[in-house]
Amino acid sequence: MKNRNYKITDEEKEYYSLIKKTARILAPLYDTVTAGDKVVRLREKVVDFTNARSGSRILDVGTGSGKQAFAFGKKDYDAMGIHLSEDMLKVADKKNKYECVKFVVADATNLPFEDDSFDVSCVSFALHDMLLTIREKALKEMARVTKTKGMIVIVDYALPKNKISRFLIYHSVKLWEAYYPEFIKSDLKALLRKSGIEIKEEVPVLIGAGRILKGIRMEDD
Repeated sequence: MKNRNYKITDEEKEYYSLIKKTARILAPLYDTVTAGDKVVRLREKVVDFTNARSGSRILDVGTGSGKQAFAFGKKDYDAMGIHLSEDMLKVADKKNKYECVKFVVADATNLPFEDDSFDVSCVSFALHDMLLTIREKALKEMARVTKTKGMIVIVDYALPKNKISRFLIYHSVKLWEAYYPEFIKSDLKALLRKSGIEIKEEVPVLIGAGRILKGIRMEDD
């Protein structure tokens, strides 16, 4: 089955316009802003967490400047990174030293891949930047292009159990993440199940401010 053509609402059109403009501004600075040993270790942890077999095809959705895709490439996985912003992918292409890593400009809600194309699909700190309707479509598309029983890995914000830490992290992050309040209050696990993804494992990261969810694509009814 070919990729799906969803109707785009006016709100989504405004979202796409804003994301592209923001990415154009941030692209030259993005690696500096997201630098640090903790980020590097998290990218590597995601790869280890998948424990994908050798030769697996990996899709990295919302790849940005390619750091997660490069972490897969470092372990010789065949990784494809997609992002809505051409400006971001220009940065990724300039840094790419892996023959097994490729990038393509694409909309996560309308992926240019056939069904069952990837062994593993990953989205790392991108879902919280999406409108709910965009998020829903993106997850369904990730499930579509992942092989049945294939792995889907979600990395994004969470909240720690400690009440003081929850309060501090929530009110800090929402200062710079516009869609964060809605995302953090939403039932992500329910949305994943609705999208055809069965959660198998979850681990907290970044002292509880983030989490990694590992799921599998469920068989179609």
